[in-house]
Amino acid sequence: MNALSESPGYFRSPLLMSRSDTALLLIDLQERLMPVIDQAESIVENVQRLVLTAQLFDMSVLGTEQYPKGLGPTVEPLHSLLNDLPTKLTFSACGVDGLLKELPQRAIHKLLLVGVEAHVCVQQTALDLLAAGFDVYIAVDAIGSRFPLEKDISLRRMENAGAVLTTTEAAMFEWCEHAGDDLFKQVSRLVRKKHAE
Repeated sequence: MNALSESPGYFRSPLLMSRSDTALLLIDLQERLMPVIDQAESIVENVQRLVLTAQLFDMSVLGTEQYPKGLGPTVEPLHSLLNDLPTKLTFSACGVDGLLKELPQRAIHKLLLVGVEAHVCVQQTALDLLAAGFDVYIAVDAIGSRFPLEKDISLRRMENAGAVLTTTEAAMFEWCEHAGDDLFKQVSRLVRKKHAE
């Protein structure tokens, strides 16, 4: 017997993210940093689609800004979608007091990470979250570094440590879970918008 045969209804793998157990965490997508990031325009577009999808599902969207006095605020169009983000000097977002405090109350134990730089702030955040017992997912097409090699090695290190690699579109449909309703149609429009560009 397995879980599929034992369950009277639909069995959904605990390895999948859902809108009820996952939060989106944006890391340091800032005005003076993004121009030097490889594939920056695509990264911002993918993060925007994830934020809009998370907002459709009333999911927690968290974020940080690294030393905004030097690196500026979060780039548009992301800045307009978000409340003011907490600032940090630590590279890891886990150094921001209270950033994750609401998650246990909402039974959120999975975090999808997006942002920059992959090999610094994203990687250190991922490793700290894993050590704290969170399930960590990385949208590989929504993170970046100045140099592709830095991103590639950081992805290998994070995956070896236990993070799960995924993509923007895969995450959007994981949160959606099923077709046939208005939310699915809105997610599909966000997906088609990317493919039409």
